[in-house]
Amino acid sequence: MTPGLMIAAPASGTGKTTVMLGLLRALRDDGVAVQPFKSGPDYIDPAFHRAASGRASFNLDSWSMPGAMLDTLAGKADDADFALAEGSMGLFDGVAKPGTTGNGASADIARRMGWPVVLVIDVSGQAQSAAATALGFSRYDPSVTIAGVILNRVASPRHERLARSGMDAVGIRVFGALPRRGDLKLPERHLGLVQAVEHPDLDVRIGEYATFLRAHVDIAALREAATAGVQGPSDPVWIRPPAQRIALAQDAAFSFTYAHVLEGWRRAGAEILPFSPLADERPAADADLVWLPGGYPELHAGRLAEARNFHAGLVKHAGTRPVHGECGGYMALGEGLIDADGVRHRMAGLLGLVTSYAQRKMHLGYRRASLRSPMGGFASGASLAGHEFHYSTILEQPDAALADVTDAQGEAVPETGSYRGRVTGTFFHMIAPAA
Repeated sequence: MTPGLMIAAPASGTGKTTVMLGLLRALRDDGVAVQPFKSGPDYIDPAFHRAASGRASFNLDSWSMPGAMLDTLAGKADDADFALAEGSMGLFDGVAKPGTTGNGASADIARRMGWPVVLVIDVSGQAQSAAATALGFSRYDPSVTIAGVILNRVASPRHERLARSGMDAVGIRVFGALPRRGDLKLPERHLGLVQAVEHPDLDVRIGEYATFLRAHVDIAALREAATAGVQGPSDPVWIRPPAQRIALAQDAAFSFTYAHVLEGWRRAGAEILPFSPLADERPAADADLVWLPGGYPELHAGRLAEARNFHAGLVKHAGTRPVHGECGGYMALGEGLIDADGVRHRMAGLLGLVTSYAQRKMHLGYRRASLRSPMGGFASGASLAGHEFHYSTILEQPDAALADVTDAQGEAVPETGSYRGRVTGTFFHMIAPAA
């Protein structure tokens, strides 16, 4: 079984993604085949993992994924030398009401996979006191092993000595200390990091992270601290495809696809036919289903409004076969999208949905949906688990509700999705069939 570690933190914003990318690239450059994973429903970080490691990164989510699927995905490391997972938020942060196999916390994944955790701790504004945080994390849940810490944003050699002395006093291992470097931060926008495909110098930047990590972290000691994780099951569980030939929108406006979803579709023999709405391409004429994933349509609304060939292809397809949109794809199927400047852009018009970014409101959280109507290849009555994260506001939604949707607490949410004929859309991104 492949040894692995999880890079996690006490909270968001500590610099764990920079550490993760630097380690992935450093290991790859050393000739180590390293399999990346991301805990939780994140569709941006995995693209950076792939750029750093050369391997597709898979999400592992304990709230929405059944145990057999988690183990199946962990099996993607079986042909690798090392597994490295990046946590989300704080290590123990999850929802109050557990889902399929846990509450969505990174600790759930570390525990199930048997991966020790390395905490990235931001020590700016403190020194020995950081040890109290590390000690608390090491004792909070005895079933989760804290292998040690990487100190981040260290101000000076003296600051490092003081922080290390605190860790030594409570027996917490320090794998390295990273000096404060403001130039190593990746730019962000409202859903997190700016997409990997939008960085023309990304490979150079990741190389700089690797050099930085090599200079300040004992990478050999990290590898020695890893332990073998679970082995992939003999009877793997993958998401089944909703159709045989799937026309999938893929470009800078529509890029939020989960690797495990695409892998499941391909393993079941489905053919994925990519096309670019931004290039005004039509979906394949012989596709059984058109699937528009999420992304940033609001940043490209003008071009999408002028993509007449794309719109005509959708209309023709919807006359005889299903079309589905997730989040950004859902908005692109509507009547109009109002950007952050208040300008309204004409969308495909297959649904009556009108959304606005001029009236921003964050919608975030796990979702469970029971379909009232068929959605692509999913039958009416099917239950799906997913996640919603966007800042758009619904101004108009005249079509019938697609599903009964609840949050992680079982409370109904108003973003039910909608349908008109063979066209469907949801604001949540599907992760797995719900139990």
